[in-house]
Amino acid sequence: MTLILGIGASPRKDGNSDKLLKQALAGCRETGAETETVFLRDYVFGGCIGCEKCRKSGKCLGLKDGMQLLYPLIERADGLILACPTHNYNVTAWMKAFIDRLYCYYIFSNDRPRQWSSRLADQGRKASLIAVCEQADEKDMGFTLPAMRYPLEALGYSICEELPVFAVFDKGIAAKSKKIMAQADGLGRRLAEKLGA
Repeated sequence: MTLILGIGASPRKDGNSDKLLKQALAGCRETGAETETVFLRDYVFGGCIGCEKCRKSGKCLGLKDGMQLLYPLIERADGLILACPTHNYNVTAWMKAFIDRLYCYYIFSNDRPRQWSSRLADQGRKASLIAVCEQADEKDMGFTLPAMRYPLEALGYSICEELPVFAVFDKGIAAKSKKIMAQADGLGRRLAEKLGA
């Protein structure tokens, strides 16, 4: 069965990012996919320390923390949905650390500049992205979507869809918008369909 893993990067429980992620995953299940949800705030883990041990082992050996629980889920999942609020024109610190810890999936050559590939590539992996911004102006979302998109593409994911949500701040208020929730549901359904669920 197709597995889609939802990654929520908000520090605020049951906030807008959480509501949208849950709705998107519900859309995945409507199409027959299996889903799992991870809220990064529930895990204790640090950013990549650049030890390069993963270059030889193919695994993150420099830090023994909550990411070790997430790697098997990432590897098993056919698809990802990343949901993140905008913090200071970018992803949250949780999302940045999570993305940086995916460095262990790269395979590097020894020449300079180094050539690279990804152990997750060429497997039909797909992802969709959700970004939430308090402000109404698109520029205030800053780098939030590209900061998720570019690393996933480099790792071999095909980005199916991006949902930017503007002008929401009060906790969970996005859930009161039928339009926004329908967009999240549709994002999940379409991702699952493209994965063959």
